[in-house]
Amino acid sequence: MSSLKTRLRAYWTLIKSLQTGLLLITGLAAYMSARCPVTTWETLLAVTATLFLAISGSTVLNMVYDRDIDAKMKRACMRPLPAGKASAREALALGLVLSIAGIGGALLMNPLYGAVVFAGLFFDVVVYTIWLKRRTPYSIIIGGWAGGMPALAGRALAVGAIDPLGILLALAVLLWIPTHIMTYNIKYVDDYARAGVPTFPSVYGIRATRVIITLSSVGAAIAVMLAAIGIGMDWGLLRLLVVLSGGLLALAAASMWRPSERLNLGLFKYASVYMLGSMLLLAAEAF
Repeated sequence: MSSLKTRLRAYWTLIKSLQTGLLLITGLAAYMSARCPVTTWETLLAVTATLFLAISGSTVLNMVYDRDIDAKMKRACMRPLPAGKASAREALALGLVLSIAGIGGALLMNPLYGAVVFAGLFFDVVVYTIWLKRRTPYSIIIGGWAGGMPALAGRALAVGAIDPLGILLALAVLLWIPTHIMTYNIKYVDDYARAGVPTFPSVYGIRATRVIITLSSVGAAIAVMLAAIGIGMDWGLLRLLVVLSGGLLALAAASMWRPSERLNLGLFKYASVYMLGSMLLLAAEAF
């Protein structure tokens, strides 16, 4: 029994539950933003299941491919694969089963929805992880479209098409990704260099990276605000969103003009809070 618990715990770690959960919420919020008749509990549960499976599957597949560089990084060497808590073979099987189940379920629900979900997995695993991550720091920008696909998929399922608001929501996530990831790149710049993974701090310097973080934060906040206005968000919720956005912009500006390790860590953490909070506000508009 203890062995089974250990293995299940390793599997749960492989899917990066916090990251998966955040991306799942962006997809659900985008789906609910349409406030259309198809927003039933049954459909909502199906969207939750298919997105969770597909996102989890792509994350596990990424962990399988990256197990060699994870073993060289202090922050990642204790992950299940480099630490020997799970084998690459069983992790690959898990990732494939989750991915196929997620994409298959999405296609059964709606062909367009399934196609967007598949595109997200393809961008994440093939474009970002396999093709670009070890070659260029621009991997998080080009491959970052994968992060916006759950939102685009959720909105596409709700309205039956890829509409401007769906693209705007996906763009908001794409612009948020540099704030989320580059702050982490700064904190662990030596770790990434040890593993041979090019990042903006190592290639262009930390100062230039902070400028990009600030600009991406501004872009993400603008995109989220425009999406909120586009769906007709209630004024009370919109004010809360303005406060959340103001916090993100203030931290980004402060970390650029008065850089410190503490501010960088604060911005990294707040970026996740911002995306979670803004998406919950978008979802709340559906009720």
